[in-house]
Amino acid sequence: MKRTRMSFLALTAIAAAFALLSTLLPARLPAQEREARKLKVYISVDMEGICGVVASEQCTPGNPEYVAAKKWMADDANAAIEGAFRAGATEVVVNDSHGSQRNIDPGDLNPKAVLISGAPKPQSMMQGIDETYNAVLFVGYHAGAGTQDAVLDHTISGSVVQSIKVNGVEMPELGLNAAIAGAYGVPVVFVSGDVAVCKQAKAILGSDVVTAPVKDGIGRYAARLVPFAEARRGIRDRVTDALRKLGQFKPFKVATPCKFELQFYISAQADMAMYMPNVQRVNARTVAFQADDYVKGFKMLRGLIALAPPR
Repeated sequence: MKRTRMSFLALTAIAAAFALLSTLLPARLPAQEREARKLKVYISVDMEGICGVVASEQCTPGNPEYVAAKKWMADDANAAIEGAFRAGATEVVVNDSHGSQRNIDPGDLNPKAVLISGAPKPQSMMQGIDETYNAVLFVGYHAGAGTQDAVLDHTISGSVVQSIKVNGVEMPELGLNAAIAGAYGVPVVFVSGDVAVCKQAKAILGSDVVTAPVKDGIGRYAARLVPFAEARRGIRDRVTDALRKLGQFKPFKVATPCKFELQFYISAQADMAMYMPNVQRVNARTVAFQADDYVKGFKMLRGLIALAPPR
């Protein structure tokens, strides 16, 4: 009888302990709330704005300097990936966005991130972006064609494009790509590159966008470089900061229907564009067209650039 009473008291104590523990532990989240707490991050990585890069030879496969520069590209991307996971990212996808779009060696990238590699891709530098992402990061970006004191400034193709306007506003690559993300309702929260592109990012995307300058252009082919360790630490820490205040960012959207204006370098490039339907000639070197959907318009734009002969 005494042993039975002791067993009962012991069971009662254990039950009370479990009841107390259940009040201290968080309740299991409903599926919808668990889904809402996911942080899915998309990173588009270009090369001209990578830490250490100052010359086109460094960005060109087959050149001896390219071998080192593509490793720098992976290192900048890894700094952003680390910053994203520090902020609580549950998934990170990296899109190689320079030239052939197969510059990043998969073995050099943080294995926790997914890499999109190769070209052509329908959405090019933004391939894979959709409404399931929470934030977009631009790493290694450069300023638009014609920007003073900007390292390797150009817009999409340095031998073809002199300028691109959307609804009358000139757009560098960061604006064109941010609008793709915006079409899916995803904000661009971070940009790294030279001082010039960081200024353009704030002018186009708003003062809240977080930037990490890794060099300061001295003309087009030279720059004052931030030391590698400091530059990557800056990328990592500012990515974390941007993602931790995600609620204050809004997607960058352009009004539809969208009017695209593409100014080529030579008239022969505009001549080729006139083979496409619904394209109007503005002048010898400029064509225009309209699109009801921004992403479809962007794909048309890329097609016209691809058709153009080199100057």
